[in-house]
Amino acid sequence: MDSTLKRTWASIDLDALAYNCRHLQERMGPGARMLGVVKADAYGHGAVQSARVLEEMGCAYLAVSNIDEARELRLGGVGLPVLQLGATPADQSAAILANGVTQAVYSERSAQGFSREALKAGGTMRVHIKLDTGMSRLGFQCDEAHFEDSLEAIDRVCGLPGLEVEGIFTHFAVSDETGASSRAYTLLQYERFQRMLRRLEERGRTFAIRHCANSGATANYPQFACDMFRPGLLTYGAGEAAERLGLKPVMTLKSTVGAVSRYEPDTFVSYGRAFCTRRETRLGVLPIGYADGLPRSLSNKWQVWTPSGRAPIAGRICMDMCMIDLTDLPQVGEGDEVEVYGAHASVGEAAGLAGMIPYELLCAVSKRVPRLYCRHGREIARELLLRG
Repeated sequence: MDSTLKRTWASIDLDALAYNCRHLQERMGPGARMLGVVKADAYGHGAVQSARVLEEMGCAYLAVSNIDEARELRLGGVGLPVLQLGATPADQSAAILANGVTQAVYSERSAQGFSREALKAGGTMRVHIKLDTGMSRLGFQCDEAHFEDSLEAIDRVCGLPGLEVEGIFTHFAVSDETGASSRAYTLLQYERFQRMLRRLEERGRTFAIRHCANSGATANYPQFACDMFRPGLLTYGAGEAAERLGLKPVMTLKSTVGAVSRYEPDTFVSYGRAFCTRRETRLGVLPIGYADGLPRSLSNKWQVWTPSGRAPIAGRICMDMCMIDLTDLPQVGEGDEVEVYGAHASVGEAAGLAGMIPYELLCAVSKRVPRLYCRHGREIARELLLRG
């Protein structure tokens, strides 16, 4: 590997991504197609490279948050249908049409704006209607107080010119949690979703694609598959549910031991003197810090993996580097690779220690960390997102 890349890098195992995709499709059955979520640069894994694998594996759709993410896919040659999940101004309609994007519609007002702008642009916008069954974020509210008004509004939206209403969906708030209260709430959300579908069908409003299963529901409620399911982080093999289902981590965040020095007992280490040696201590410096995405909250908590054993972080994590205690690992020296997150150092475990969730840690891996993409046991591409 070039020395410029050997500072800190993320190895992206596209074979693991393909494996996870196949496993999830088998889990949800032949009646449901998979939507691959590639928003936020595929949770830090690289949107275009990930999307190409998901397309190859037979996914029916991709999902992004905004039009810039959709453009990136199109510029990368990805041809799958793309669902834009985020709140989007109607003045982006021309770009939505030009890039062949499907837009989530979350209110009658937003639908009217998209209808108006699509007609101005001389096109027809494909849309999926978003139902708020209990997330209290975006969508037509489906609780008892708002159900009938939302039913009437959705019926009107389905008749707007310039829109092709292809799908309808909702999002679960606690489907990843297994307690009795969370299970009851998830079932309530699903019943609200199904009730709206039934009432709309009575009015002759049916949808080619119905979807509700996010990562939590894919793991815990495969019976919610409907026509399409959309696992997010689960696809990338991170988190407790991924481990339980035997999925493989797609990203391995690596670094290299730099300088190694010995320190006497009672020596303070790093900012704030938050660590003090209790014995003669051998410390190695890793060129990774919070500017690379390793959160400061893991100071004195996390242990990186080496082939000789785990090495604890000693002292506060700095912007560009951190120190690890190699006293009990004499075999590890300058130039040796370590695993910060990956198959041997669970990002889910790290997230728990940091008071975070795996999504945050993976999305935080910064643009100055090169991504190296591997397929069939060899490197096929590399990407440095930090550009001049």
